Amino acid sequence: MASSPTPVRFSDFELDLRTGELRRGGVLQKLQPQPARILTILVSRVGEVVTRQELAKQVWGSETFVDYEQGLNFAIRQIRTVLEDDANDPKFLETIPKRGYRFIGALDVPVSESPASGESVPLAAMHPYEPTAQKGLRRYGIVLLAAAVIAALVGLGAYRLRRSTESTGADHLKSVAVLPLSNLSNDSDQEFFSDGITDELITELTKVPNLRVISHTSVQRYKGTKLSMREIARELHADAVIEGSVIRSGDRVRITAQLIDARTDQHLWAEKYDRDFRDVLTLQSEVAQQIAAQIGVNLSDSERARLRRTPVVDPAAHEAYLRGRFYLDKLGCRGFNRALEYYRLAATKDPTFTSALVGISDTYYHLGDWGCSPQAEAFAKSRAAALKVIELDPTVASAHLQLANLDFTSEWNWPKAESEYAEAIRLDPNDAGTHSSYAIFLAAMGRRDQAIGEMEKAREIDPVSEVTNMLDTYVLYLAHQYDPAIAQGKKTLELYPNSGATDYWMGQIYEAKGMARDAFTSYIKTNSGTPAQLAGLHAAFEKDGLKGFWLEQFKRNASKPDWPCWQAMFYAHVGDKERAINMLEQSFDHHCDGLQFLKTNPVFDALREDPRYHELISKMKL
Repeated sequence: MASSPTPVRFSDFELDLRTGELRRGGVLQKLQPQPARILTILVSRVGEVVTRQELAKQVWGSETFVDYEQGLNFAIRQIRTVLEDDANDPKFLETIPKRGYRFIGALDVPVSESPASGESVPLAAMHPYEPTAQKGLRRYGIVLLAAAVIAALVGLGAYRLRRSTESTGADHLKSVAVLPLSNLSNDSDQEFFSDGITDELITELTKVPNLRVISHTSVQRYKGTKLSMREIARELHADAVIEGSVIRSGDRVRITAQLIDARTDQHLWAEKYDRDFRDVLTLQSEVAQQIAAQIGVNLSDSERARLRRTPVVDPAAHEAYLRGRFYLDKLGCRGFNRALEYYRLAATKDPTFTSALVGISDTYYHLGDWGCSPQAEAFAKSRAAALKVIELDPTVASAHLQLANLDFTSEWNWPKAESEYAEAIRLDPNDAGTHSSYAIFLAAMGRRDQAIGEMEKAREIDPVSEVTNMLDTYVLYLAHQYDPAIAQGKKTLELYPNSGATDYWMGQIYEAKGMARDAFTSYIKTNSGTPAQLAGLHAAFEKDGLKGFWLEQFKRNASKPDWPCWQAMFYAHVGDKERAINMLEQSFDHHCDGLQFLKTNPVFDALREDPRYHELISKMKL
């Protein structure tokens, strides 16, 4: 490398090869140490092809736990963003496919010599203000580390956008999507950790009023995606996108992140965090308040008090909680049981950890709702855990949501359920699951327009997740809006061709419209069984239409332990009104889950003239 610290100039940029500092018009540009080092190497070897392997060796050296492929891609994107360089029509940085990169910009001051092979500029020298990596990082610091990232992201982004607003009148950031952070650790078992940190970054942002944060169930779709930031943002209807990575090696954790204005593809900010967090347990509340101040939100006293509360979490409990969250998202009986193990472990290590208790409540609800455990027992345990959370902290929105779902599903206490839904939304208006659950409740109550309105709110927060799009199809079906329901169902299946729940509800919708062949095609996709069983369903349909199909299904399910709760539906499908009414009366005596939709479920439309049907509606206080 040149011994003189004389900067190298290209276009209106100035790069100091000794320190890695990049300036534009005299203004220091923000580059992380690794991108700065890469740019220094490329500029010092102007006109030469530098292979990806050479860059990896010089920049990452012996840090074998780093996946340099992703790290290098991340760094190159940052360089191009800061230089405002187009990868397809480069002025400065040319990509040599399958080989590496070449700096092609014209230098005003020639470089006398290249850096020696393997030589590296110390990170502290390149950015002397950045703290040296500390050992002994505490795991519970990750939540607060995530909060620090969010503070800088929103704070710096909002500052830039405020300046833009003053000069151009442009709108500030109104919505943001946090993409799944890449797991750059060698250990694939740490996937739960990077996923958990992503979720907690999202959770931190949802606490800021007047900022729409895309739900984790939507952003999870883009894990490992090849789409551009602009394409992702367009699909998610987001103004800005946050992307980054997590590296964990023992108790050492590093998070890198950058904020991109999706409307202009302009890089707003990037930073790396590698710290000891023993002394930052109060940071989370401070960060949330800082975010609110940066985007110009005036907090009420109650909002400010909520943000000031700082949880103190046992590190082992926090790790168990993240693992529980990972398995809960697997959506299946096996995953639910694994999740419950970890949530229980977290609660045992820290009995006041409300997030773990909410996880226990949520998991028991899923175990009962999916038929993985006896429903009455599972729901009772779900309620007990939710009430414990409320006892510890009545402002936990997710606990109120759990109580609302239980009051609706198992207690049939409509006023109490609505009160709990309203409280959950008041405490956390940015949760798509709460809006969609409330929409289902409203649809069951016959409040069609309100139900559709709540689903619209859910879609704004969670635009491309399978669950939200499937539930939108279901709510439209309950509202007897069949054509919009079909359109929504087709949209869902375009996104998720293997969505069995969507296929099932599409079958119900087609059947309600009298489209038997389409209904059967949808239903058969959801049926598992031997080839002989499936052939039997096909033969039954070809012989007697949907009535034959349902009678064949009837035979296959006759041994179900909760059979009285399902017979009413089957008899309604085959047009046996008398038996359908009789089974509905027995279902009431059994307090069957599903009867809460008696008022609006289209499958019972043919029974609505029967006085006994109206008597049931009255007994249920619908």
